[in-house]
Amino acid sequence: MTQRTGPLWPVLFFCSALFWQGQALGRQSSPVISIIIDDMGKTMEDGRRVLRLPGPVACAFLPRAPHTGELATEAHGRGKEVMLHLPMDSVDGRRLDAGAVTLNMTHKEFARVVEANLAAVPYVQGINNHMGSLLTRHPGHMLWLMEELQRHPRMFFVDSRTTVATVARRVAYENGVPSTDRNVFLDNQLETADIEYQFDRLLRLARKYGSAVAIGHPHPQTLALLERRLPSLRGKGVRLLPVAELIRLQQEDEQTWQASWSPSRKAAKN
Repeated sequence: MTQRTGPLWPVLFFCSALFWQGQALGRQSSPVISIIIDDMGKTMEDGRRVLRLPGPVACAFLPRAPHTGELATEAHGRGKEVMLHLPMDSVDGRRLDAGAVTLNMTHKEFARVVEANLAAVPYVQGINNHMGSLLTRHPGHMLWLMEELQRHPRMFFVDSRTTVATVARRVAYENGVPSTDRNVFLDNQLETADIEYQFDRLLRLARKYGSAVAIGHPHPQTLALLERRLPSLRGKGVRLLPVAELIRLQQEDEQTWQASWSPSRKAAKN
């Protein structure tokens, strides 16, 4: 019996485009990175320390945290990207932060919560998932999320990749939502040596593939390392970019790949 292979093409095309992205970006004059600090809005002191970090470090705010509104407004005033850190269902059943989207929601409920969360974060420019190891593996719910992002055409999505089974980035790609993946978690381990290792790994990945994205949290150890290491990036030949700018560069290289991959009319005819 002949198998139908048509549905595999979007996946193969997506994977091939990601591979080309790394290869093409790797030929740039200097590697680029983006850094996102999650869990913003819980405390004012830690939040303001993040806002003082040098360069365009992105700030991802929990939608119902007590200081989200004030800190997001300050972040925008300091030229930092503002993101919604959207709580999502996880496989381990951990308690969810307020404003979470869950697997048992209807489409209408899901859309209402996402829109309310976006409205709660001033100057929001993008979304990444908070937890979500359960929800990000469900294509239907990720499609609902991308439909909401399509209502805000200049908004981007970052897949935090809290599970290897995530389909979030692929669904974003298939629906034309500007997107990228997290490559490194800076502070899953809070020992200074471990955070230092992950920061160095971020730079190695950027040099190898042209770009890399890291996520950290407003822990004192993480912020101390970033305060010390970020000013030295220029001397190491690495550029720190806003997330939206890094995604734009990746998309340009993806379009270059598509143009080179697509056969000419003459070749296709032959």
